[in-house]
Amino acid sequence: MLNFDIQNHRPLREIVYEELKMQILTGKIVPGTRMMEVELAEDMGVSRTPIREAIRKLEKEGLVTIEPRRGAYASQISTKDMVDILEVRQDMEGLAAFFAASRMTDGQMAELKKASDSYNQAVAEGNTANMIAYDTKFHRIIVESCNNNILVQMIEQLQELVLRFRYIYYDNFRRAENMPEEHRQIMEAIRDGRAADARAAADIHIDRLKDMVIRDGIAQGRR
Repeated sequence: MLNFDIQNHRPLREIVYEELKMQILTGKIVPGTRMMEVELAEDMGVSRTPIREAIRKLEKEGLVTIEPRRGAYASQISTKDMVDILEVRQDMEGLAAFFAASRMTDGQMAELKKASDSYNQAVAEGNTANMIAYDTKFHRIIVESCNNNILVQMIEQLQELVLRFRYIYYDNFRRAENMPEEHRQIMEAIRDGRAADARAAADIHIDRLKDMVIRDGIAQGRR
């Protein structure tokens, strides 16, 4: 049930929408799950109206699919969907790393190192939630430091899709074990001002994810 005491200054429909959205993005509502208005309303302690409004809004964002005479379902993620996301992410984040090599401040570099260290600790502990959080933070710092507002805005539009993707591929822990070294190569190239190397390291990092998705068919069981 939602905590309305903390969030009661905001419209109920927004609270319900954001809660359902986060449940889909983080996999709490798994792809293919039927979005039953009555059950969701009971779980959240609200009426069916804000649930219905949230589902319609999530459909416009591609997170929910509404099928005539069947109802609403959390949208599936296919292997092709994941590859499409990675192809776009690869190009834009590689460019962000290229710019970051000459534009990242000392303070941002310190934050990047801290995020990298925290990620490595999460891998050592097998803490999936922290792996996702610090992996996200690591890449966000690089993007923000590129100091190109248009590029930042374009990448931000991908972030929700990327978050949902992370919760899927982190089911495969073998991939996480290789990422600390890949993060290190990106970070050191940025630190040393080697723009071309930073871009290449970022490109390899995403390319390996893409290869894993294609090789393992990582989303097939969720179609």
